[in-house]
Amino acid sequence: MSEKRRSRWYFGGLSSSAAASITHPLDLIKVHLQTQHEVRMRMMGMTMSVVQREGVLALYSGLSASLCRQMTYSLSRFAIYETVSDQMKDRTHGPMPFYQKVLLGLVGGFAGGFIGTPADMVNVRMQNDVKVPLELRRNYAHALDGLFRVWKDEGMKKLFSGATMASSRGALVTVGQLACYDQAKQLVLGTGAMQDNILTHFLASLIAGGCATVLCQPLDVLKTRLMNSKGEYVGLLHCVRDTAKLGPNAFYKGLVPAGIRLIPHTVLTFIFLEQLRTCCGIRIVT
Repeated sequence: MSEKRRSRWYFGGLSSSAAASITHPLDLIKVHLQTQHEVRMRMMGMTMSVVQREGVLALYSGLSASLCRQMTYSLSRFAIYETVSDQMKDRTHGPMPFYQKVLLGLVGGFAGGFIGTPADMVNVRMQNDVKVPLELRRNYAHALDGLFRVWKDEGMKKLFSGATMASSRGALVTVGQLACYDQAKQLVLGTGAMQDNILTHFLASLIAGGCATVLCQPLDVLKTRLMNSKGEYVGLLHCVRDTAKLGPNAFYKGLVPAGIRLIPHTVLTFIFLEQLRTCCGIRIVT
């Protein structure tokens, strides 16, 4: 008889929230770079600009919205992926084929992206607030205040502005993170050279973070522009055309800071997730 541990449905949300608390300044700088209408600053320049104007704590603007997003978006996609994956493994008594992991990642990520859209939009607005003039700032006190004010002043529909883009991005990120992490971990362990330990988790999550960054960057740029807009875009296609005028590289604006933010976030998320699974997971005796 052997004992295994499985994740509980909410572990993904907790792990992602813990990771987001550490990587939030990188996420904020990424949003600032993506919302430039023309490239004026690079990563270090933008970071120094924010700190000089608003102080070090400004790098944590919108943290409450970021945590709210993780406890809606990430919790949902991890719950769907992990639950269905465990059920499939019970039926087949073995790992899923990679194409099934990709399909499951697409479904879970799309659902999570839609559920997390309102918190995601408030997150983008709160992060972007520190770089606009005082008279134009929205000044949300926290995530719930932002959600309530958007609903009250702009209507329920505005809360889901950019939902198509956020859901599509969520699908690609989940494929890059969860499906690629599962596959990378399976391949690494299959070599027999490494054990199921924190080093394996680090290597597999590093690969997954790179895949997720490349897959989702164009959609991430468009999503950020749509959510931060004040009515200048008629719809998705208008946003695509406007961004395309800046050249092909505009769709990968902020790729380096996105990778610097998403890869550590992915690594930390899976390390926290694996530790939670080991310490507090559901015991399965086989």
